[in-house]
Amino acid sequence: MAKSKTIFFCSNCGASSPKWMGKCSQCGEWNTFQEEVIQKETASEEKRRSWAGAGKGESPRAMHLSTIQTGATSRMATPDGELNRVLGGGIVPSSLVLIGGQPGIGKSTLLLQVAVQLPAKVLYVSGEESEEQIKMRADRLPEGRADCYILTETNTTKILQQAQELQPQLLVVDSIQTMSSPHLDSAPGGVSQVRECAAELLRFAKETNIPVFLIGHINKEGDIAGPKLLEHIVDCVLQFEGDRHNTYRILRTLKNRFGSTDEMGIYEMRSEGLREVSNPSELLLSQKDDDLSGCAVAATMEGMRPMLIETQALVSKSVYGTPQRSATGFDMRRLQMLLAVLEKRCGYFFSMNDVFLNLAGGIRVEDPAIDLAIVSALISSLLDVSIPSNVCFAGEVGLSGEIRAVSRIEQRIAEADRLGFKEIYISKYNAKGLDFKKYSIRVLTLGKVEELKGALFV
Repeated sequence: MAKSKTIFFCSNCGASSPKWMGKCSQCGEWNTFQEEVIQKETASEEKRRSWAGAGKGESPRAMHLSTIQTGATSRMATPDGELNRVLGGGIVPSSLVLIGGQPGIGKSTLLLQVAVQLPAKVLYVSGEESEEQIKMRADRLPEGRADCYILTETNTTKILQQAQELQPQLLVVDSIQTMSSPHLDSAPGGVSQVRECAAELLRFAKETNIPVFLIGHINKEGDIAGPKLLEHIVDCVLQFEGDRHNTYRILRTLKNRFGSTDEMGIYEMRSEGLREVSNPSELLLSQKDDDLSGCAVAATMEGMRPMLIETQALVSKSVYGTPQRSATGFDMRRLQMLLAVLEKRCGYFFSMNDVFLNLAGGIRVEDPAIDLAIVSALISSLLDVSIPSNVCFAGEVGLSGEIRAVSRIEQRIAEADRLGFKEIYISKYNAKGLDFKKYSIRVLTLGKVEELKGALFV
């Protein structure tokens, strides 16, 4: 029989302790230790649980590095081009992928849409919905090759037995917080249950060469719920972002062992499912007829994809003694730094004004090349002078007011040229070795922020 013992786990980082502690010694959080009952398996039970080699009975042997062949692993491309982009080109066999996001953001819809349209055998396991509920959602999705099997189960042993019988090419688990292992007495969603279930699915993926997708809940801080060890176990962590009241969703890569972590996918939520947005620049540029003050367009990069995003600034007289500062989609500390540069280097005073900054489309940008567009929008709103809608910007602003060079400037200029912009302002340090003749757009160079006043706000 298995032996039971009690261990306390930290719900934030997963650290264990034989007794309760007020403060975690690993992450420093207070009152995060939870009691879990653990059953230690006997040797015979561990032998029965083994999935290794599917009955081959062979133990792995060490191989010399020079004898290992590379390039033999081929990715499985999905019908979803945005998902292929964030995964690095497709699904890698034997990989374990975790998708997190707010409730109702579209995690289950995305994976069910992939399961229905993927030209392969897929096993979709749900611990939250019945077969009828999943069927109702699948009927609203675009039709595809529906070689998809549905299983409503929370016991990991039964799930893996079904997967061994079906031998699918993809396994989807919705969600990892509802799964439970029969070898533990704790409730589903606990630290020990999440860790044990993830470890069992990891062993299954590596030993059977079947990729596994996990859906994970998030906590109130926006992080993946459960122990931090869950994110370390998986090969790829994807974050589904967006407002439930907004139609657009953003899929970001937080961790990827098989590709870049700078890629981003954009979707539009519709009644028939998620639609890929192949040209995000058009939706991130607001539709308006008149030129208004406080609006400037920035040429940014998300991974290998160039995008044009409209920045909107509003500067107004402060009603209260302390002026307000608010930024949506942009780092507040970065905004404070740009305001200080404008006051110190250019003589534009914002100390008695409220400043509100917004990036159109609800997207969050960390590219420093957006600085020049934000500075232009702030000056435009302060002076109440509009910037022509066919002008865009790409440049980083330094503390001394200089406009620094940014990466991939040719791709930014080409994207602005393709969308019909007439002028683009860049750093003069980016102009070295750049052939302006191959673009129909006019490329203007600036060295300092002070030069914006003579170029745009005369």
